[in-house]
Amino acid sequence: MLRIGLTGGIGAGKSEVSRQLAALGAVIVDSDLIAREVVAPGTDGLRAVAAEFGPGVLQADGSLDRPALGRLVFGDPDRLAALNAIVHPLVRARSAELEAAAGPDDIVVHDVPLLAENGLAPLYEKVVVVDVPDDVRLERLVQLRGMAEDEAKARMAAQATREERLAVADIVIDNSGSLDALTTRVHEVWEQLGNR
Repeated sequence: MLRIGLTGGIGAGKSEVSRQLAALGAVIVDSDLIAREVVAPGTDGLRAVAAEFGPGVLQADGSLDRPALGRLVFGDPDRLAALNAIVHPLVRARSAELEAAAGPDDIVVHDVPLLAENGLAPLYEKVVVVDVPDDVRLERLVQLRGMAEDEAKARMAAQATREERLAVADIVIDNSGSLDALTTRVHEVWEQLGNR
């Protein structure tokens, strides 16, 4: 089994790269998806979040009110740390379960948005960074996701810098061009990983 860490700043196209790698046969362990799973209605994770942050973080149907929770933790390092102390161990445990189910010859790609920020590079045999210049990321967030420019800049500023991500990269996938160019590069990387 080959353990790969995949990361990239918001708007870089990491999700598209992850999708393409899955289509090529990678086992994807998506941290964002798992983070949603572990706080789904009826889970211990959601009960712990509600106990820590109060009933105001729950919607009428009992599901997590993400915007309400975001307002409580965004910009408050202590509250964010409290949330992370609940969610991160649950995400790690579920990720380990998914990885354990992979075969010995599989390439397991851990899709981790905050890999550089959390110093997780040493956990993987290779780190793949999806890279795009910051001005292109900003344009994509505003044009394609409909974010206000100030919100997009704030989200970008809350993450590692481009230089910090590139510093942990073993392999870089440039996604500043066309989708065809990206697909070509993803196939090259897949071949490279397969020939390890």
